[in-house]
Amino acid sequence: MSARSTGTREVLGGHPLLGSTTVPGDKSISHRALLLAALAEGTSVLAGLSDGDDVVRTRLAVEALGAVVTRDPSTGTVTVRGGRSRLAAPARPVDLGNSGTGMRLLAGVVAGVPGVTRLTGDASLRSRPMDRVAVPLGLMGADVAGVGERCLPPLAITGGAMVGIDYTPPMASAQVKGAVLLAGLDADGETVVREPVATRAHTEEMLAASGADVSVEPWGAGRMVRLRRSVLRPVDRAVPGDPSQAAFWAVAGVVVPGSRVTVEHIHLGPERIGFVHVLVRMGASLVLHDDGDGTGSLIASHGGLSGTTVEAAEIPSLDEVPILAVAALVADGPTRFRDVGELRVKESDRLAGTVALVEAFGGSARVEGDDLVVGGGTVPAPGTVDARGDHRMAMAAAVAGAACTGAGATVISGWESVATSYPGFAATLERLAGAR
Repeated sequence: MSARSTGTREVLGGHPLLGSTTVPGDKSISHRALLLAALAEGTSVLAGLSDGDDVVRTRLAVEALGAVVTRDPSTGTVTVRGGRSRLAAPARPVDLGNSGTGMRLLAGVVAGVPGVTRLTGDASLRSRPMDRVAVPLGLMGADVAGVGERCLPPLAITGGAMVGIDYTPPMASAQVKGAVLLAGLDADGETVVREPVATRAHTEEMLAASGADVSVEPWGAGRMVRLRRSVLRPVDRAVPGDPSQAAFWAVAGVVVPGSRVTVEHIHLGPERIGFVHVLVRMGASLVLHDDGDGTGSLIASHGGLSGTTVEAAEIPSLDEVPILAVAALVADGPTRFRDVGELRVKESDRLAGTVALVEAFGGSARVEGDDLVVGGGTVPAPGTVDARGDHRMAMAAAVAGAACTGAGATVISGWESVATSYPGFAATLERLAGAR
């Protein structure tokens, strides 16, 4: 893998990926760890935070709000001295870069902070709808103003006294649930979030660990979270590896001929490892070891795959669809991803981008309503891919490029986006491929 020009990467196939790796700290947990530490009354110590730009932006945001943050450069450990009395609306806009998670969760925090907090981001983030958090936060008493009907950033959030609500998000979203619960921490009455489809449970689990008065119970096929006004206590947290990043190596190990890749110390939350079950159903050679502390390791070896049907509820965030499409590209028979229309409003239009990705390597794909169908049966040939400024699209293209056996290199533009979540991805790919 080599850099050809600024923002462009070349990936050569024909080299098996062999060895072990870790992945950055879980991005979802890292965002929440920083925000809860800022709200907690005292000093929290956070180890293993994601080193991607998205999480750095959240760290800078809690500093702008008034939390005292120090980072040990030798270990990466971050210490946060927080408390509600420290937090105030910053005089300047808070720039979240490319982080939709950071913006939506932070909106929940500042909804309870008196004054006007302004949140902005890069061009991609400013095109992402924030109405999904603006609506419930408005019902709770905040005023969230954005651009147009979909409440696009930049946002101006006027916070203050909040009241609890009973809310059912219209789409499966851990970010919306998290925003509502964070706002509910200082709200009068009870805040209830009902999920028809269970999403990643990080917010409610981490709130409980911080001493919040929170409870979780089944609700149909999903769950219901109840939260009462709470004062959070500081905690020390060690953030496990991000399973969404491990998915790239899992697919790489399966689709790159001759490969065997081990990913260590990843978070094993049931809503986070749906991609593992999908790949096993496709026939992948995957072994998942549970370390007994909520983390484990994943061993992926090259082998044949068969097409399948993937329901959106299996991977509620849909983050793994682009890389699973790479597995579907080489699988025997078609794969259908059902009800994945939400991909249109991610960091890029990942629905259209995934079709273009598959086609770039000689495969066939199409969109049918909100379904994505990948034809399968393709021997991938090196292609040219525009990642559209989307980190997951760029890394999925790199894995597909590594699986190519023909002459020439795959050229990926928009590679700079990978820094938002996984700055060391290229170096790890080179190491596993034996590059010197």
